[in-house]
Amino acid sequence: MANEIYFRLGFFFSIFLIMSLWELAQPRRHLHYSKKQRWSQHLGLTFFNSIAARLILPMGLSGLAIYVEQQNLGLFNAAAFSATPKPIVILLCLVLLDMTIYWQHRLFHVIPWLWRLHRLHHSDLDYDTTTALRFHPLEIILSIGIKASVIVLLGVPAVAVVAFEILLNGLAMFNHGNIKLPEKVDKLLRYFIVTPDMHRVHHSDIISESSTNYGFNLSLWDRAFGSYLHSAKATQEDMVFGIKNCPQAAQQHLHQLLLQPLANLTAKDKEKSST
Repeated sequence: MANEIYFRLGFFFSIFLIMSLWELAQPRRHLHYSKKQRWSQHLGLTFFNSIAARLILPMGLSGLAIYVEQQNLGLFNAAAFSATPKPIVILLCLVLLDMTIYWQHRLFHVIPWLWRLHRLHHSDLDYDTTTALRFHPLEIILSIGIKASVIVLLGVPAVAVVAFEILLNGLAMFNHGNIKLPEKVDKLLRYFIVTPDMHRVHHSDIISESSTNYGFNLSLWDRAFGSYLHSAKATQEDMVFGIKNCPQAAQQHLHQLLLQPLANLTAKDKEKSST
């Protein structure tokens, strides 16, 4: 835990580099908008999100988990679970945290004021590994609050928190990647994790398609809770991304993205928020 920051940064930059090179070598689609502009926007959002995260919880989620463990708070620190092997507790916590993120994501699509924040993620007009970084700072703050609540309620060990954050960031960059997997590999992986072809459907500008495939890590939640869609109407190469009537390429500068939640909900936004 003393080297947590180095582990997390090491994994982040390693996976980011691998995915970026993979996208260059085997792109799934032709990108229509400036990669340089989009990358600068998304890395800029990452900078603001990192600041927001430290301001809202200076100790970090892992620091909170250490405090919870020291104070014997939460379900898994109760006497009834004292004999449960630590690896089992860690595994259970990873699964429950992942289910939490699934439902968090789904609610951000359903509740109008949460959709105001989350639509920034969906207003990207292209789709590559940096799309995984495209979140509004206020959404990051709310997400931290939700994860912190689960950590306190369950008594999630700090090592499980760090492992989950690494998995969440790494798999998000993977399944947002503009990469092409062999069909048989994609089919096999979908039984376990969310693949790029699976999650790409979620970024379609067709509401009935973007209201599916909410998972980031494990694919089982979409299957279990009835939100799984195998493929979009259009092919992977011809799908259209973004939100109809939402800011287009000329309105995608960083300051405009940060102010996007203040814009009034369009008819399409309201329709999506009610689905």
